[in-house]
Amino acid sequence: MASWSVARLTVPLWLCLLGCLCDQNVYPSVGTLFVHKMDAQDYQQHFLNKSGRPPSITFRANLMGFPDLPGWLRYTQRSPWHSGYLYGSPTKPGKHVIELTVYNRNSFEIFREKIIFHIITATDVPPLYEAEFLISNVDVEEMLPPEARHNFQVPLQDIWHTQRLSVINVTSALDKGGRVPLPLPGLKEGVFVKVGSVVPFPECLYETQKPQIQQQCKEGKRPVLCPGLLANDFNIDWCNVTLVDESGPSPSPPSLEPLEWDAEFNPPSDTLGETDYMPDYLLTMLLPILIALLLCILLTYIMCCRREGVQKRDAESSELQLVHQQSIFSNTEELRHMASNRDVPRPLSTLPMFNARTGQRTSPMDLSGDSARVPLILSQQ
Repeated sequence: MASWSVARLTVPLWLCLLGCLCDQNVYPSVGTLFVHKMDAQDYQQHFLNKSGRPPSITFRANLMGFPDLPGWLRYTQRSPWHSGYLYGSPTKPGKHVIELTVYNRNSFEIFREKIIFHIITATDVPPLYEAEFLISNVDVEEMLPPEARHNFQVPLQDIWHTQRLSVINVTSALDKGGRVPLPLPGLKEGVFVKVGSVVPFPECLYETQKPQIQQQCKEGKRPVLCPGLLANDFNIDWCNVTLVDESGPSPSPPSLEPLEWDAEFNPPSDTLGETDYMPDYLLTMLLPILIALLLCILLTYIMCCRREGVQKRDAESSELQLVHQQSIFSNTEELRHMASNRDVPRPLSTLPMFNARTGQRTSPMDLSGDSARVPLILSQQ
């Protein structure tokens, strides 16, 4: 509730939209959840006179001079028709200037404004007992309005038996490795809510850390604890409850004994003795060299000492070629001898010149005159 009271110090947005856009100053506290709502309806009024109907609005926020937001600050908007939220829990005091760019998705117009975060130191005692709950049936933007946080905080205060209970942070389950749910009705992303107090945990929260409850969670069973929280509409996963107790004494650092500068320095004696590296050297250097030498000797023997068989094969191949050529030559001579002993006359085509019609044989050397000027047919008649 402290963050909601601080948020009322913010300059109303509609005053800025009546005239020029002015900067907004907000004052969150260290260690407490702060939520800044960017109402889509207020920004739609800025574009209403130009477009005639409420447009869809989207936002983009970044730290001035940087592309992203500070590590503790997050931004969410479910759709262009929903409001946007800047939320987070500051870690240290300081000043941050956030540049907010508003986009009109219908006319592609934009305008910019600045949100100045003046982070102040918390005046309350820091909580010593922190508990983080996983609520599986809500989304993060459903938990950011003050009414939703109030509905969760009031029953928890009754169980805790204290009014000094504050919401430290709200984180989407997707930011902690949760899976995106299927687009089915009733399925939500889930949200982690961290609360803190100076009063010790109630007994029902201590039961979540007992081995029996942890064993039931490993077996897939879902235990139900703290019945007082069942009156609201939040579905708490009791297997994902984290308790942090910072009330115990912090461990003291180990004491260092002072050095005695007058004491004589006695280095420790060498109990291992000298190390013999000769076997390692022989194994690393000489063994590869010996294997390479044996391979060279084997290759030299194969290339140089085994050529007798190659020469013998070459000689046998040459002898076979000579025998083949000799057989061809003898067969040719035999055919020529058989052809010369035939009694049939030689073909006319083998004679120097002949007349195909008369069959007269004429030597080309006996032609009278210039036979080149006489047609061939006439000269043969």
